[in-house]
Amino acid sequence: MDNNNAGLLETNDVIDRVFTHIDNGTTDLGTIQWHEPVAHYTSDDRYEQEVALLRQRPVVFCPSAAIPDAGSFISRTAAGTPLLVVRDNDLKVRAFINACRHRGMKVASGQGCKRTFSCPYHGWTYNLDGSLRGVPGEEAFPDLEKETAGLKELFAIELGGLVYVQQEGTPKLETLDTALNFFEPSQPLIHQSDTLDEANWKLLTETLLEGYHIKSLHRESFYPFGLDNVNVVESFGQNSRVVYPFKRIEKLRAVSRDDREIEGFATLVYHLFPNVSVSVLSKHTSVTIIEPLSPSRTQMFSYYIKHGAKSGVEVSHEEAMRDVEFVNQSGQEEDRAAARDIQETVSTSANSHLTFGYFEKAIVSFHQQLHRELGEV
Repeated sequence: MDNNNAGLLETNDVIDRVFTHIDNGTTDLGTIQWHEPVAHYTSDDRYEQEVALLRQRPVVFCPSAAIPDAGSFISRTAAGTPLLVVRDNDLKVRAFINACRHRGMKVASGQGCKRTFSCPYHGWTYNLDGSLRGVPGEEAFPDLEKETAGLKELFAIELGGLVYVQQEGTPKLETLDTALNFFEPSQPLIHQSDTLDEANWKLLTETLLEGYHIKSLHRESFYPFGLDNVNVVESFGQNSRVVYPFKRIEKLRAVSRDDREIEGFATLVYHLFPNVSVSVLSKHTSVTIIEPLSPSRTQMFSYYIKHGAKSGVEVSHEEAMRDVEFVNQSGQEEDRAAARDIQETVSTSANSHLTFGYFEKAIVSFHQQLHRELGEV
């Protein structure tokens, strides 16, 4: 992975910092304690502002590997808008509002691979580039200009193995200045899933961004393998990276500096502001889009991509899937349950705000960026 554009620490420097923390009983610390009003997890007005923000900047929609071929497509709602993202015949990724230009019905559902998209209501048909291909009974529409009646196209771009879509406004390309190269073209998608939680999207995001809770919340899942509250935390642009070392990272003390690799010895979580997480694990990398549906409801779409060969040794599908299943069926279930529990209390009089301390540096950065974008700071 190329970190040069982002100014992130190189692998050996990350490992050295982890060892320093282990030896001194320390962790990376922030410098600000943050108080986030509980109303920001329940307010309809705040939710609408956040959704508007998601529409007005390039946001990851899926990894490139999820739409590998001409005609591959995914249709789902993002920031309240039904979208259709497809790879056209020239292998260019395109994004459209998923609405027929006749009566507005969705022209695609789910995902798959097609040569054209046909509206199920009246049969208007569209090419992969969104252009209008055919209209049954075209003579009934004498003023139809087929050249301008294609699907409404949105800005889409592929960078580093991820597909970004901006729904409204002039593309904010400066937000992509620190975009990383996460995937090689040969890395396959091996699994995908989606989950629905009765929790605000920010609560679910917060669970990913600190290791202060590893021992207490994940005592029987992650903690037997991971270190509690030992993290390297960095910012790049509006984004963050949090490194979660495994206990077995101690084995790297006996490895020469030139031969050390962090893969398999830590989980690296990249928070791509505002609502996307890329987690680099031992055998696979997951891309999760945290999609707000209401102030108290969130759907998460996750895509799992197998790692390439290391030192000539290929990672098997079975090995990668065991990696996926361990993460999903243990720690992440506990994180989601915690977010759901908190959602039940933020509407009570127990707290006026949630408090984030020095150990929660990446969460503080997340809220600072969000407040700034919404004109609250």
